[in-house]
Order: sequence, then C-alpha cells, then structure tokens
Amino acid sequence: MGIGNRIKELRTAVGITQAKFAERIAVVASYISEIEGGVREINERAIRLTIGEFNVNETWLRTGRGTMFNDGEGASVSEAMGKFKALDPIFQEDALKILDILTEMSGKAKMLV
Repeated sequence: MGIGNRIKELRTAVGITQAKFAERIAVVASYISEIEGGVREINERAIRLTIGEFNVNETWLRTGRGTMFNDGEGASVSEAMGKFKALDPIFQEDALKILDILTEMSGKAKMLV
C-alpha cells in the first residue's frame, strides 16, 4: 500500500472529505484526489502539514509501519480537534466550557461505579 492509500485511510479514519482534508493542510482538493488516486506524489510540505495537523505517526504515513496516530491518540481525537479548529473563536470558548462540564460529569460518574 502506498502513501496515497494511507492518506485516504487517514482521511476516512478522521471522517472528513477530500475537500476538508485539503483545507486543513492548505492545499487544493484536487491535489488530495490525485495523491489518493496515485496520479501524483505527495510533497514534503504536505507530509509535514499532515503529520502536524492530524498528529499522524510519520513512520506509518511514509512506510505503513506502526500505528496511524502518535501518543495513542486515535481518529476521534483528531476529528474533534479538526471540528474545534473550524469553530468561530466565540464558539471555541463555549465548546471548552462544555468540555469542562462533561469532564466533571464523567468524574462524578466514575465515582458512582
């Protein structure tokens, strides 16, 4: 499996379209389509941006060895970060407040178990 297939696997894992993936790494959607289709090679800049934006394991992205994400973070964390970054800054503050409430509720639920 080539890097284009791994880009597609990553994109599918985080649940976003080619257009959204392209937006997050500052390229055009057709570039992602061509990479996934094996028509075009991915450049070093796009690799670096992908690694940083999605917390991807560089070894996995380049070779297919290892886990997809660094630090045990999975697709759901990367997806959540993408959604958070897409929010208007005003709503980002609200989202953080909601996460604080959910974290507190989660801690209380654990104490009940």
